[in-house]
Amino acid sequence: MPDQPADDAAEHRTDPADRTQLEERVATSRRPGSAAEVAARTTDPARWSISWVPATGSTNTDLLAAAAGNGPGVASGGTPVLITDEQRTGKGRSGRTWTSPPGAGLMLSVRLDPTGIPVSRWSWGGAVLGLAVRTALRDVAGIDAQLKWPNDVLIGPAKVAGILGESNGQDVVVGVGLNVSLASDELPRADATSLLLAGATDAGLDRATLAAAVLDAWGGWVDRWRAAGGDVGAAGIHDAYRAACGTVGRTVTLHLPDGTDLVGQAVDVTADGAIQVRSADGPVRTYGAADVTHLRPLVDHRADHPTD
Repeated sequence: MPDQPADDAAEHRTDPADRTQLEERVATSRRPGSAAEVAARTTDPARWSISWVPATGSTNTDLLAAAAGNGPGVASGGTPVLITDEQRTGKGRSGRTWTSPPGAGLMLSVRLDPTGIPVSRWSWGGAVLGLAVRTALRDVAGIDAQLKWPNDVLIGPAKVAGILGESNGQDVVVGVGLNVSLASDELPRADATSLLLAGATDAGLDRATLAAAVLDAWGGWVDRWRAAGGDVGAAGIHDAYRAACGTVGRTVTLHLPDGTDLVGQAVDVTADGAIQVRSADGPVRTYGAADVTHLRPLVDHRADHPTD
C-alpha cells in the first residue's frame, strides 16, 4: 500500500492537479453500474444472468432467497449473479457485518451450481472465488494479491476483500466484498486497504470490468471443478490455492471457536480445506474452523510437507 501523508500539513501540500485527478478517478469508479456493462465485458455473456441493483441488504441473502423461490427478483436464464452499489447489511464470517460507502466497492454474489460436486466439497466455493478475484486483480488492476486462509484477499499485509459462502442445503451462493475506491479515512478497519490506495490501474477501478473478470475466472475454475467430479485435486484447485495462500509458511495465531488461541507455523491446507499448523510442542494439527492472524513473514515449508 502506498505511503499515506504523515500529517495534515503534508496532505495540504498535495498538488491541486493531482487532487483533482484523484477525485475524478474516484467519481468515475463510483458511478452506478449496470448488468449490461458487466455481461458485455465477459467472454460468454449468455452464461450469466446478472442483476445490478442500487442498494440491498445482502447480496448473498437475496440470491439464496431467489434460488429458493421466495426472494426478490433476480435475472434468470444463466448462472445467477447479483451486484449492488450499496450493501447495507453485508455479512462476514461468524456473523460479523460488512459495510462500504455507496459505489466504493464491488459487492458481488454468484450461485454455484453444485451438480456433480459432493456436498463435502461445497465449502471450497469460497476458495474458488478467492482464486478468481486474485486473477482479476492481476489481469485488470495490475495488482498481485494473496489469499489468507480461510476467506480473505490481501495486498501485502492489508485486507482488500472478504469472501463468504452460504448454503440452504440445496443451493450454494458465494459472495465477495472488494474495496475498490475507498480513501484511507473510509476504510472499515486499520488493517484494510483498497485498490485505489494500492495503486490500481484505471481499469482496475472500473467495477464492471472487475466484475466481468471475476466471473470469467470463476467460470473457468467451476468448469474444471465440475469436469473433475468435484475433486479439487484433479481440478487443480487445491494446488492453485496452496500456491496463492499467503498463510501457508507463516507463524500465525489461530483464534479457535472455543475462545482459545494457538500460535504455530501454518504448514499446509488439506484437500478438505482445513489448515494444518505445527504448534510449539512439535505436532502438526488440523483445524477446519478458526480466524487467523499473520505474525511473521513467509517461510515456505510446503515442499517438505505432505499435501493431505
